[in-house]
Amino acid sequence: MDRGGVGQADVETTPFRAWIDDWQAIAADGIGSNAIGKLSLSADGPDFSYDLHLKADGPLVLQGDKGFSVKSAAGQASYYYSQPFYEVSGVITISGAPVDVTGKAWLDREWSSQPLASNQTGWEWFSPHMDSGDKLMAFRLRDSKDGFISANWISANGQTTPLSKGEVQLEPIREAMVNGHQMPVEWRIRVPAKSLDIKTKPLNDQSWMATSTPYWEGPIHIEGTTSGVGYLEMTGY
Repeated sequence: MDRGGVGQADVETTPFRAWIDDWQAIAADGIGSNAIGKLSLSADGPDFSYDLHLKADGPLVLQGDKGFSVKSAAGQASYYYSQPFYEVSGVITISGAPVDVTGKAWLDREWSSQPLASNQTGWEWFSPHMDSGDKLMAFRLRDSKDGFISANWISANGQTTPLSKGEVQLEPIREAMVNGHQMPVEWRIRVPAKSLDIKTKPLNDQSWMATSTPYWEGPIHIEGTTSGVGYLEMTGY
């Protein structure tokens, strides 16, 4: 949407810095093998601004097979890594009122030359942070059959366990009307091998992003065999 040639947007890798207009992410530790282990994020708009500091207390996670994440039985795939271990602190200012905040963050980086398979209409993507420190990355790509599910269990110490489709159960349990779309906003997630049985609840049913590619995304609470927080993204509705 903006161009680097006139300085509106760009990315520098050593040290890492990415920006678009007044929004930017800057590596706090400069150059090194863990160049995004600490990040400073800042942005502002007509009614808000934020200044956040992110520090990762765990390793980068390669999703799929050493970073190669298959998306369909036909072979569509991406390269995909995550940093799910950020602890966050900083200030958010809304309508001139500053609020100190703390929390958790999850960075995803994914790239591919292949779109979805022709029979895939969209996806659901979940990233719950359990209070135990364990985390889960799970997505379902919807098609004319049962859908394509991929998941990765991320332990509190950063060890990962890829989960097959049969090991993860994703079940919609409540729908809501969102911007004219009937959408499943609450879900049940089960991973029997990890004794996980949780329900997700959105902070806001109406978390609709009316961008050039419209979709639902927003924070969630989880409850069940464990509690915690997380994020849900849904497209194609």
